[in-house]
Amino acid sequence: MKLHIVPARTGIAWVKSGIRVFWRQPMAMAALFFMTMAAMSLATLVPLIGPALALALLPSATLAMMVASAEAVQGRFPTPAVLLVAFRTGRQRLRHMLVLGALYAIGFLAVMGFSALFDGGLFAQVYLGGEPMTREIAENPEFQTAMWVSMALYLPLSLLFWHAPGLVHWHGVPPVKSLFFSIVACLRNMGAFTVYGLGWLGVFALGGVLISLVSGLLAMLGVFSAESAPGAIGGLMVGLAMVMAAMFFSSIVFTFRDCFEPPEPPAAPAQATP
Repeated sequence: MKLHIVPARTGIAWVKSGIRVFWRQPMAMAALFFMTMAAMSLATLVPLIGPALALALLPSATLAMMVASAEAVQGRFPTPAVLLVAFRTGRQRLRHMLVLGALYAIGFLAVMGFSALFDGGLFAQVYLGGEPMTREIAENPEFQTAMWVSMALYLPLSLLFWHAPGLVHWHGVPPVKSLFFSIVACLRNMGAFTVYGLGWLGVFALGGVLISLVSGLLAMLGVFSAESAPGAIGGLMVGLAMVMAAMFFSSIVFTFRDCFEPPEPPAAPAQATP
C-alpha cells in the first residue's frame, strides 16, 4: 500500500466524480443512502445504547456508500447487499470494522463530552436529538462556544476516520493503523481536501439558492397555498439536502482511490475495487 500525493485541483475532480457517479444510478444511490440513514435512526431507538450504536454504524455506512460508488463506476448496479458488505468479508475484517465503529463512537462522544464543559451539555443534547433547537438556545453564547469547539475537535476526528473504512475493507489494515494512515493521507493531501471541502460548500450553497428560486417561483404561480407553502418548501429542502448528502458520500471513494494504490489482487465483484 503506497500513499499518493495529488495536486490541489484534484479536490474539484473528486466533487465532480461524486456527482457524476450518483447520476449514473440516482435511484439506487439515493435509496441506499436513505436506507443507511434509516438504519442509523432505528439504532438510536435501542434503549440506553441507541445513540452510541448509531454512531458506531457510521464507518460501515460510509463503506457501504463507497462500495456502491465503486460498483456504479464499474458499470454494475449497486444492490442493497452492499449495505452489509462490512459484515460479509470474513471474521477478521468484521471484527476490525466493529472495533473501528466502537472507536468512532467513543471519539465522537468524547467530543460531545468536552463541549459540555462550555454549556453544561446543551449542545450535545440538541445535536443528539434530546433537546429541540429554539431561537433562544441558538443565541446562547455558551451554546455557540460549545458548537464551535465541537466543530474544531470534530475535524481531526473526521480525518482520522476518513479513509479508515476503506483501508480496513480493501487493504486489510488493522483499525488503529488505518486511523494513522488515514490522517497522514489527509494531511499530506491537505490542499486537495481543502479544495474538495470548498467545492462541496459551493454545491450545497448553490442547492440552497436553487430551492429558494424554485420555491419563490412556485409561490408566485400559486402552486402552494398560504397554509401549505411552509411545509412544501420544507419538504423540498429536505429532499434536496438528502440528494446532495448522497452525492457527497458517493464522492468519498474517489478521495480514497486517488490517495492509495489499489489492492492486489483485485477484490471480488461484491467488494468492488475503488
